[in-house]
Amino acid sequence: MEQQMKETNKNGDQANNPLHGIKLVDILEHLVAEYGWFDLGKRINIKCFNNDPSIKSSLKFLRKTPWAREKVENLYLYSKKNKT
Repeated sequence: MEQQMKETNKNGDQANNPLHGIKLVDILEHLVAEYGWFDLGKRINIKCFNNDPSIKSSLKFLRKTPWAREKVENLYLYSKKNKT
């Protein structure tokens, strides 16, 4: 709890969260543009990326599945870090 309080400033924003303010749909669209569905499915082996993929079905799955969302967010951060 104490650590959580340190990560927020007086406005309640998450100062140390690099994903703060970035929507999941924007993350997913970036990854699809960067890697395409086929490579994205190879990097993160989940059904919604490999079988008839779409933004809508992927968002639905990722919002319900924390472990998969974490993998997607980590790949996004990795792709942004290595692009600069």
